[in-house]
This record gives sequence, structure tokens and C-alpha cells, in this order.
Amino acid sequence: MHGYIQREKEQKLHNALSRSPAVAILGPRQSGKSTTAKMLLKNTPSVYLDLQDRVDRNKLLEPELFFDRYRDKLICFDEIQLLPEFFSVLRSEIDKDRRPGRFLILGSASRDLIKQSTESLAGRIAYIDLREMEKNNHPK
Repeated sequence: MHGYIQREKEQKLHNALSRSPAVAILGPRQSGKSTTAKMLLKNTPSVYLDLQDRVDRNKLLEPELFFDRYRDKLICFDEIQLLPEFFSVLRSEIDKDRRPGRFLILGSASRDLIKQSTESLAGRIAYIDLREMEKNNHPK
């Protein structure tokens, strides 16, 4: 059953990325956000940044240069809730290039994160909530 659920998560993620410039995977800590993303990223030209890591955060000091360097790759930001000010930078970048599948955003599903991303990225982002997927696969 676990393999089926993981494949379902990956398929839903792939479908969302084919339609939207940014996709956010939401869920509580240890819910499989990073695992799901990394499975997809293995087979996709991509770059992964863990925003808990100072070295990775520093790569975003000049975001325009970073985006230009990795324009042809899916860019994944893990723990994005640690850089709430970055949502407006993402909005600006997406408005320059609205191709689907540019950004994958991972973060704990706090109301604050959802509110920030919805306000900054309205119409530019799709959401995958791992809690909802788990609920749907475990009926009472």
C-alpha cells in the first residue's frame, strides 16, 4: 500500500508541475514532503536547496543570477517557510517567465505559509496537501 501511495503522490506532483509555474507540497513535519520531491527530482533536471542550510540560503543572495543560471531546471526550495520574504521574489520571477514546472516549494503547512504564498503567488501556484492525500487513502 505504501508504494501505491508514494506513486500516487509522485503522479499528482508531476501533473501539477505540468500545469503550473510553481507547486507547493504542504504537510506537517515528517509527512514525506522531501521524500516525495526527491523521488521526482531524481528523474528531472533540477536543483534542490534546503533553506535550513546556510550555504544553500546564501545562493539566493542574488536571486536573479541564481534563476538565470538554472532557468532550464526545476528549482526546489525545501523549508521555504524560513524565508517568507522570498515569495515576492518568486512572484516577480514567475511573472517574467510563466512556463509550467519551474518551482517546487516544500514547507510545513502552517496557515501563515499558505496565506503568504496565496497572497504573493495567487494564480501562479498549485498546492498538494499530503494530509489530504493520506486521509483519502485511509478511510475510516
